[in-house]
Amino acid sequence: MRKRILLPAVFGFLVLVAWTFVVNGVLRFNASLTMISPPDEAVVYEMLKERIVEGGVYVANPEVEPGVGFPWGEPVFTIMYSGFGHEAAGRMQWVHLAVGILSMIVAATLLSLAGPRVQARYAYRALYVLGLGVLLALVCDVPGMGIGGQPERTALLFAANRVAVWTLIGLAMAGVTGVRTGEATTG
Repeated sequence: MRKRILLPAVFGFLVLVAWTFVVNGVLRFNASLTMISPPDEAVVYEMLKERIVEGGVYVANPEVEPGVGFPWGEPVFTIMYSGFGHEAAGRMQWVHLAVGILSMIVAATLLSLAGPRVQARYAYRALYVLGLGVLLALVCDVPGMGIGGQPERTALLFAANRVAVWTLIGLAMAGVTGVRTGEATTG
């Protein structure tokens, strides 16, 4: 089990942590897309703080026109409030850490259960894991766009980011796992 699951999971997790640190910590990819401050942020903040007191996802629509419905071309706003403030940032890092570790264990387990043809070649193993990343991007990121969601560009950039990191995770996992006999192969 150690060689077939734990070692690839550890390598995948190390890649995930390094990628997240560089892309989000240094290059501020996530923050540049999801933490844009509105004009007059202090005024908007005080108004929201006064009116939104429970955690939830709120949608602000334009007023419905009688007999017509929602007016075309008017914006729809989504307001997300988790119910807590900056004091929870450290606590949430443990959740992200656990999710990262578990996702790499699941990916390594699925890779270890792949057929002998996949197991026999480095490129097939890497593509197998990349396929998991593409699936996650299609299921998690792409549907996030639309009314009340993210702009198309943002959702597609998140999907591209996910595919890129899973490409590297696949390359790392493929390099430390091998055929079912336990022999490492790179061909």
